[in-house]
Amino acid sequence: MVTAYVLISCDLGFDAEIIDEIKQLEDVKEVHWVFGAYDILVKLESANVENLKDIITWKIRKLNRVRSTLTLMVTEG
Repeated sequence: MVTAYVLISCDLGFDAEIIDEIKQLEDVKEVHWVFGAYDILVKLESANVENLKDIITWKIRKLNRVRSTLTLMVTEG
């Protein structure tokens, strides 16, 4: 199992709408509204890295009103 955390910056006032859309995506385990440089924190878990890359690149980053993302891949250690 591969885990990644995605920090999302979005347009002002669209946090709740984006959170609702992200909750519907495959492999999303947690979604949190946060304060600071980013607006949303997403935890993803999948069987492989390629699947996570596809979700982040083609689903999360393509959502309307998402301005930027920062992905943190978890390593075993």
